[in-house]
Amino acid sequence: MRKVVLGIVVLSLLAMRSQGDELKAGDHVLSLKVCDRERTYLLHLPPVYDGKRSLPLVIVLHGGGGNAPGAVQMTGFSEKADKEGFIVVYPNGSGRLKNRLLTWNSGNCCGYALDNNVDDVGFIRALIDDLEKTRAIDPRRVYVTGMSNGGMMTYRLACELSDKIAAAAPVAGALNLENCRPIRPVSMIIFHGTADEHVLYDGGEPLKRVDTHRRVDKPVSSAVTFWVKQNGCSETPQREEKGNIRTEIYRGGKEGMEVALYTVKGGGHAWPGGETYLLGAEPTREISATDLMWEFFVRHPKR
Repeated sequence: MRKVVLGIVVLSLLAMRSQGDELKAGDHVLSLKVCDRERTYLLHLPPVYDGKRSLPLVIVLHGGGGNAPGAVQMTGFSEKADKEGFIVVYPNGSGRLKNRLLTWNSGNCCGYALDNNVDDVGFIRALIDDLEKTRAIDPRRVYVTGMSNGGMMTYRLACELSDKIAAAAPVAGALNLENCRPIRPVSMIIFHGTADEHVLYDGGEPLKRVDTHRRVDKPVSSAVTFWVKQNGCSETPQREEKGNIRTEIYRGGKEGMEVALYTVKGGGHAWPGGETYLLGAEPTREISATDLMWEFFVRHPKR
């Protein structure tokens, strides 16, 4: 698995506003001020990036207690970006420590971000807007994914930034919002293990948790039902079972929208095909969430 290179170029966006000040391929840690908070993110540009041809953008959100470099290692998305030719950005959540134990305010989780009502939706909107202005980003091909608390945040962004996001891919998350009202359809590909003890597949209070807030998660089926209806998809999916993977794909939605659910039977709180997120929850090797997401994203730009 690719490791984050040492000597990452640390720059401030405020010092990079002039047009033509293009970054080279590789990793760059940048910052953006939103609501009086200095927010940071790791931007990965593939070798094909020349600042002229617009490329897709994939936003990858770390899990609760994680950070951007951890998301790089867990998902392998930078390697995928180099191979397929897209830009990937790994935003950092917020916390009491500068780069550790960071969380997202996904609505009812988690940690510092929830306690301080951090405007993470505003951060991601500002980040997308800024990247579209300063980098060669295709606004029709902006996608988001995340793990755990990042998966919950992915659901929230699909609800509240549907004008920006073409498709979303939550992993081991839950759609707990009571007021999800996207203004346009968003194609959705979901990954979840049936033995997940941190975000239960069938919903309920977590059996294991690090966050001190008590919460009750909605089941995966609730999120699937919502997005199938929202996207106008057929309520009868195409089903396939292979090994420990059950696939259900709901097609026929508005503007070609789809909802896909990959259930890992016996799978825990992990990124399928990636590196371990939590000890005791080994990722399945039967599928790669990163590969399947990218294939899904390619099929679903904004119409």
